[in-house]
Amino acid sequence: MAKGDVDTYQEDGQWKNKAEGNERASSTHEGKADAQAQGREMAADRGVEHVIKKQDGTIGEKNTYPRSRDPRDIAG
Repeated sequence: MAKGDVDTYQEDGQWKNKAEGNERASSTHEGKADAQAQGREMAADRGVEHVIKKQDGTIGEKNTYPRSRDPRDIAG
């Protein structure tokens, strides 16, 4: 992850968002959708990548903000 990228993951039965470099989660949520929305907002505000992990900890999705920073030239 680049400096400040936002990671959305599950830990201890809760979904959390943590910016790279922080020791603790920035926010905790009961559901993945809520955590994902908050993580997206955090990443967009910072202009970094948002990494969304599945329950098993594997990467499910990555989104770069702003889109123009994305090194991959694939629509979607």
